[in-house]
Amino acid sequence: MFAPPVPALPNGWQQATRYPDPAIVALDPAFEKYWLKLSCVQRLYTGCRWAEGPVWFGDGRYLLWSDVPGNCLYRWEEETGAVSAFRKPSNFSNGNTRDRQGRLVTCEHGGRRVVRTEYDGSITVLADNLDGKRLNSPNDVVVKSDGAVWFTDPPFGILTDYEGDRAEPEVEANVYRVDPQTGRLAVVAEGVLGPNGLCFSPDEKILYVVESRGVPNRKILAYDVTDGGTRLANRRILIDAGPGGTPDGMRCDIDGNLWCGWGMGTPDLDGVRVFNADGRPIGRIALPERCANVCFGGLKRNRLFMAAAQSVYALYVNTQGAPGG
Repeated sequence: MFAPPVPALPNGWQQATRYPDPAIVALDPAFEKYWLKLSCVQRLYTGCRWAEGPVWFGDGRYLLWSDVPGNCLYRWEEETGAVSAFRKPSNFSNGNTRDRQGRLVTCEHGGRRVVRTEYDGSITVLADNLDGKRLNSPNDVVVKSDGAVWFTDPPFGILTDYEGDRAEPEVEANVYRVDPQTGRLAVVAEGVLGPNGLCFSPDEKILYVVESRGVPNRKILAYDVTDGGTRLANRRILIDAGPGGTPDGMRCDIDGNLWCGWGMGTPDLDGVRVFNADGRPIGRIALPERCANVCFGGLKRNRLFMAAAQSVYALYVNTQGAPGG
């Protein structure tokens, strides 16, 4: 069992004690609708090496997230604030989500696979190869309402021995779909330079994918979901992150806004950027660390959880996460 963190920490960050929290900035008047002026950013835990893949379990009132190089899945309990190891070793887990039956679905760098945790705790492998060739290092994952599992597969986890096991790629970096009926794995997007975070729009008509090695700048791409929800078409650039911008994981709220983990360029970029459905920046949540990924949770799905480098943060907002996040 790990002790809850104290408000002030060695790197100098301290939770705001006055409202509104200066860490929250409206870049457009449209953001005012989502900004709760009596809510501030809270640090729930620190001590990770690289926090990723937060996922909320409302039925148990707890949050899970990955520490990828720490090779651990952590659990934070909303009622007590206690943090413990949920799964260690975690096979270098990265992105996590839940399927529509409430089961945990996880990307693992170790084993280079996507797995599902069954109700009894056993593990089912959903994907680990394409036509007999091993996947790279599945990164982030979402489950559509039809039960199909969509995930990205860049080589980041096999480049060194820090976030997995060093190896040579056997397949290209693609975006995949696992058919819910047959279990068949299919490539749905090729040619994405470093496919990373992904999420669906609330109506599931659009899939957003982070191109984290885009040239000259990183980007967030948008695709139309076609053919009964099985294929992608009309690739386009929704957001150009600009010099130094580093989008990573993201989730949509019920109004179609994108809440995106951001940073690594300069300290003024670290945190979460919020964009409307047209790709216009409307808000920012500043953090003292680069944010890797986010999810919505809490009793009313109106609490934004942010996995940011060594720590996990939370903020109540005036919206809710779209289903499936």
